[in-house]
Amino acid sequence: MIQSKLPEVWQTRWQESGFLEPSLIQEKVFEPLQEQVNLVGISPTGSGKTLAYLLPTLLQVKPGAGNQLLILASSQELGIQVTDVARLWAKDLGLKVQPLIGGANSKRQIEKLKEKPEVIVGTPGRVLEMIKQKKLKAHLLERVILDEADQLLQPGAIEFVQGILKNTQEKAQYAFFSATADVALPAIEKIVTKELTIIDVTDLNPKNEGVKHYFLNVSKRQVVDTLRRLSHMTDFQGFVFFNQLSELGNAEEKLLYNHVPVASLASDQSKEVRKMALERFREKEIRQLLTTDLASRGLDIEKVPYVINVEVPMTKESYLHRGGRIGRMGAAGTIVTLVQEHTVRDLKRMTKELDISVSEVFLHGGELTLEKPIKEEYKEKKTDTTVKKIEKRSKTINPPENKKKKVKKKKDQKNKGARKKKVPLS
Repeated sequence: MIQSKLPEVWQTRWQESGFLEPSLIQEKVFEPLQEQVNLVGISPTGSGKTLAYLLPTLLQVKPGAGNQLLILASSQELGIQVTDVARLWAKDLGLKVQPLIGGANSKRQIEKLKEKPEVIVGTPGRVLEMIKQKKLKAHLLERVILDEADQLLQPGAIEFVQGILKNTQEKAQYAFFSATADVALPAIEKIVTKELTIIDVTDLNPKNEGVKHYFLNVSKRQVVDTLRRLSHMTDFQGFVFFNQLSELGNAEEKLLYNHVPVASLASDQSKEVRKMALERFREKEIRQLLTTDLASRGLDIEKVPYVINVEVPMTKESYLHRGGRIGRMGAAGTIVTLVQEHTVRDLKRMTKELDISVSEVFLHGGELTLEKPIKEEYKEKKTDTTVKKIEKRSKTINPPENKKKKVKKKKDQKNKGARKKKVPLS
């Protein structure tokens, strides 16, 4: 157990944080990271990856020796969150943590760098900017960790990462972490020539039985109204994920018009607006945080019970990361994906490939239920009866052609007979 290897001050903090025992990823990477092994750590979302890399690496950092540890985050929100966690544990060791996150005041960050913080947490663009301005001493960095590595190695970000790694010393230790880092392995191998140890605990982790997966069949026109109805459920609070930013904006406008307490977290917002939205969500001032895959990585907000997918996610990885916002470290949670007749097949195929069981759920009486409401069944029966009555009436008013001919023939025969009777005998 890694607790026995922690300094006394950390053992106290471990207990105060309510941790019982380390997660699998925390246990497996502790010694390799301490021994400066270059590795790729793969573990499901919500399994404690942040502490998995922080604890062993912080113990190797020397107070007062300048920039030594760099942690790259895939988004501003993740960077802020990692900074908060790192500061909590670093202060017990007398270490300073400095964020270099895009969107923040760069002049203030430069001033803080003059204090020679031992730990840097940043987004790739801003970190590379500081290296080029010679404000960050990249050649002093002994360890570089990439959190959500698969995102950091996507086009648009990988160029910055490559620029950063080129400026670090040759013997620097590299560590890549993500729930789907195996997807990024080809990209990792292209930018890192060092031998990498892969530690994958995905199959060793017990499935989180506390998280349930459902789908709710609604038409496209009913999506916003469904979100409104969900917000009125007892104790509801959830992340609401959209595939398209434009649809998010339209939904937010309509929900706010209907006085639903929501906020959005989007890539086109300022850092201050995004920060405020997250704070309001954490304080439970809003019931729904409308967002895109921007918020599907790394964000850890306690006791959020729901994730709502407004439509089927584009990829399996997206479904996994979105779902990872709840059920963290074994907590319970519910994932509901809104589908139509033509998209439910896509969801079932995706969840089957992920070995996830998904069931249909219904929104009735202000709650989600697995049983189809009786009202709906009655409505269908009533509709069927009405249709039959209409058909019967239609047949009476407009009899079939054969019947029409028979009636006409019988009538003609009757009229012919009547005419014969009226003719006088000669």
